[in-house]
Amino acid sequence: MLEPIRHQLPHGITLDCLACGTPGKPLLLFLHGFPEGAFIWEGVMAPFADRWRCLAPNLRGYGGSSQPEAVEAYKPKALVQDLAALIALESPGQPAACVVAHDWGGALAWNLAIQQPQLLQQLLIINAPHPGAFVRELQHNPAQQAASQYMHFLRRPDAATLLLADGARRLWDFFRTPAGDLPAWLTPEWQARYLAHWPQCLAAACRYYAASPLVPPRGASDDLQPLPDALLHTPVATHILWGLDDAALLPELLDGLEAWVPQLSVERVPGASHWLVHEHPERVI
Repeated sequence: MLEPIRHQLPHGITLDCLACGTPGKPLLLFLHGFPEGAFIWEGVMAPFADRWRCLAPNLRGYGGSSQPEAVEAYKPKALVQDLAALIALESPGQPAACVVAHDWGGALAWNLAIQQPQLLQQLLIINAPHPGAFVRELQHNPAQQAASQYMHFLRRPDAATLLLADGARRLWDFFRTPAGDLPAWLTPEWQARYLAHWPQCLAAACRYYAASPLVPPRGASDDLQPLPDALLHTPVATHILWGLDDAALLPELLDGLEAWVPQLSVERVPGASHWLVHEHPERVI
């Protein structure tokens, strides 16, 4: 049985969460991406409630969680602080058994595993690039540079207003198949949940992009610097589940990760898109 709970973190941020399983059991932490919310994990979490404590927060800015107005409040350091505090509250003195993370949640999970590896035993990444690979591809891969140009739009101060206009037409475009259709999993019921979710959080969600130091170049004059080596390596055992038909995050992002993540396994899923959590929940489970 899923229950909504609120966690007040020591540094003043409140996170609304969905939880199931008995507190005190090994923690599974589920992190959503853009433009979603904790609710995407409901079907994935439930099968684990008998043996684990399962927790899916609405990340800072989403749902009923705190929504600071300053762009600086959405820098990676602040967002990772939220995750570390949440693990400390739900699993005091013990690391999370596994962090399961997609898209922006995956970006934060990579940073957590790199900066504070003692806080998690395992990491499951779903279509979220390792920071070193993302910088490399943004520097040298024209196809990834082109695929990431949408990030500039999401950094605009008026991005949320434009995205919500005309029945959220631009937001639905994020989900469309190459043929231009909405995917089969995006039923009218799911659409209604998104339409209820977006107005309350979209402005804050776009601040993730505005605050991000990783931005695709627009021309030869743009200079994206490599990340320091200390921000690339993690000893955490990591499994990557990757939909190969992701139009925004290309498969080349999987190349060379072994140099940074020695305990790595990669599972490529042909025919799956960026929205693999919805398309293949059984694979995630």
